[in-house]
Amino acid sequence: MKSTRRWTMAAIALATGAGFAGEPLAQTKIDFFFPVPVEGKLAREMTRLVRVYNDSQKEVEVTAVYTGGYDDTKLKAQAAAKAGKPPAVVLMSANFNVDLKLSGDIMSLEPFLKAGGATREKFLGDFWPALHANATVDGELYGVPFHNSTPLLYYNVDHFKQAGLDPARPPQTWAELADAAKKLTKRDGDKIERYGFQMPGGYDYLGWLMSALSMSNGGRYFNQDFGGEVYYDSPSMLGAVRFVDDLIHKHKVMPPGVVEAGGVSTAFFAGNASMVLLSTGSLSFIRENMKAPYNVGFVPRNVRNAVPIGGASLVMFKGQSEASQQAGWKFITWLSSTETLGGWSRFTGYFAPRRSSYDTAEMKEFIARNPDAKVALDQLPFAQPWFSTYQTVAVRKALEDEVQAVMNGKKKPDAAVKDAQKKADELLRPFNDQTSLKLP
Repeated sequence: MKSTRRWTMAAIALATGAGFAGEPLAQTKIDFFFPVPVEGKLAREMTRLVRVYNDSQKEVEVTAVYTGGYDDTKLKAQAAAKAGKPPAVVLMSANFNVDLKLSGDIMSLEPFLKAGGATREKFLGDFWPALHANATVDGELYGVPFHNSTPLLYYNVDHFKQAGLDPARPPQTWAELADAAKKLTKRDGDKIERYGFQMPGGYDYLGWLMSALSMSNGGRYFNQDFGGEVYYDSPSMLGAVRFVDDLIHKHKVMPPGVVEAGGVSTAFFAGNASMVLLSTGSLSFIRENMKAPYNVGFVPRNVRNAVPIGGASLVMFKGQSEASQQAGWKFITWLSSTETLGGWSRFTGYFAPRRSSYDTAEMKEFIARNPDAKVALDQLPFAQPWFSTYQTVAVRKALEDEVQAVMNGKKKPDAAVKDAQKKADELLRPFNDQTSLKLP
């Protein structure tokens, strides 16, 4: 608790010194929508943070509104905007910015940078380079990274030792993962008492993890420079889906069917799963609840090390008054400060998007005590932008529906990727038709 107080007090000090262009404002009331996509006490901590901010100054009063998961937050924010009551600030899934910009929902943050005498390059200079692509759309800043993640491989140290595996060397490749999972899986006749590997199969999480597997198989999940192309029917994605299918139905080291993230965590805690693929954002939750010794490693590769960025950015919705815009930017400035981001990282397990957060004494002390928090940073050089297209959620679900059918044993990988591509292309057609129009 002392550490938490230190970082919030430091953030208050920063807030009192951080201003924005224009005359001092009378108190402006704004809404802040935020999701909690992973396990833990994040909602209560975010509400506490907002209360700390409100108590630190008299110009802005922020109402924190918990809006569920990432997809729910997008829908609720857009519904509020359509009803004429747009939230000033939203903690939005970092890969929604392209879709939200195309739909005209969010505003460019470039005017605030300019008013403060900053440039986009200078502003983003303190943020990890892997985050820049998801913060910008068409060369403009639309989101300020707040918490970020990559997938990680969590594994039970005791299980590794019992199976004759080296707990200091987690699987580096798909082949090693499959081999380790076979050794870790415990069977009693036809009954499986412990699975060697599990990963979430629910919406959003599954698309993120499949992009990680496709990337680590040498492929591209989507066109990073154009919002109308995805590569589902590709050798790299087909290989990724076949790998998951083999783990479930051929090797029988992963349970069949769709298991949500909470079920995967529960299996890991109970000793019913030896290795799990989960977000960095689950790190503090696992650290607090895992009774047996555990460790974390990179996502295993087939062709190369590669992972997608995950997490959320702070965006501002259109349709607000000038006072509300200025109040929202002031709140974003505080919430995305070095101290606030560092404290949130230590509380949640997400890595802090600002590099300067890791220069603070509190973070150095924390990393020394919790070396597992450094693995995601070590993986960052291999990170790539998060899937972001027109109709992001629907296009993502086109793949997830098909992969879930494979996991349930109802479809083969070859047919699944072809059908996923067909559905995605149909969803992307309006954007592509508009983009490819010929001038008279």
